[in-house]
Amino acid sequence: MAIPAGEADADTELLAAVRAGDTGAYGVLYERHRSAARALAHGLVTDHAEADDLVAETFAKVFATLRAGRGPLVAFRAYLYTTLRHVCYHRARRDRRLEFTDDLTRYDEGEPFLDPALDRMERTFAAQAFRALPDRWRDVLWRTEVEGASPAEVAPQLGLTPNAVAVLAHRAREGLRRLYLQQHVAVADPPECRWAGERLGGHVRGRLAPREAARLRTHLSWCGDCRTRLAEVTEINQGHYRPYRQRDHAGPQR
Repeated sequence: MAIPAGEADADTELLAAVRAGDTGAYGVLYERHRSAARALAHGLVTDHAEADDLVAETFAKVFATLRAGRGPLVAFRAYLYTTLRHVCYHRARRDRRLEFTDDLTRYDEGEPFLDPALDRMERTFAAQAFRALPDRWRDVLWRTEVEGASPAEVAPQLGLTPNAVAVLAHRAREGLRRLYLQQHVAVADPPECRWAGERLGGHVRGRLAPREAARLRTHLSWCGDCRTRLAEVTEINQGHYRPYRQRDHAGPQR
């Protein structure tokens, strides 16, 4: 839902006040955006108590970020939504790793379990990554990965040789993987952290140019927050999740 210009301007003033130490200003922001945050939370999780916890943790996280001099200068709701989605995602991943039993039969594979909230977030990230691809990459991925056509079958449709289609599809898959990983990177406000965050997916996939890779390594050597983000993205990459298997029912945009 779009925010009227007057309210957006007021949010900007309140954000400046919070950064200056006015905790009451954050209370006003909370009252303004609490209902919208709850609506999003209820769309991500089914349990009402869990949704309330999610909203509370999100507002607390954003408040701590603002008090530390980071976070948004404008567009508070957009930042709040992004933070809420990431909090939901990381809570789901954390909960999935917890063990509440000392039963030694855990080595029995049993039935596979798919966390609905985590799966929903993964599908959202995959869809966003797919939409961010160039049109030609989306087209070749749709034809080869979703429709299951071979490069030889796709070649006449794209005006390419089968070998060129295979190369294009490989580049598109790699691009999708990088963009998918980037969806998991939390928003960072300091310019250098924002620059680094935008390249973590490429770094994990080994696709950065030497100069950018050197600059990123230097940044990571002193920035603990970005090292944490890198560790999370690396873990996700090692999970071998295949985002291009997530079907976009709207089809490719030609």
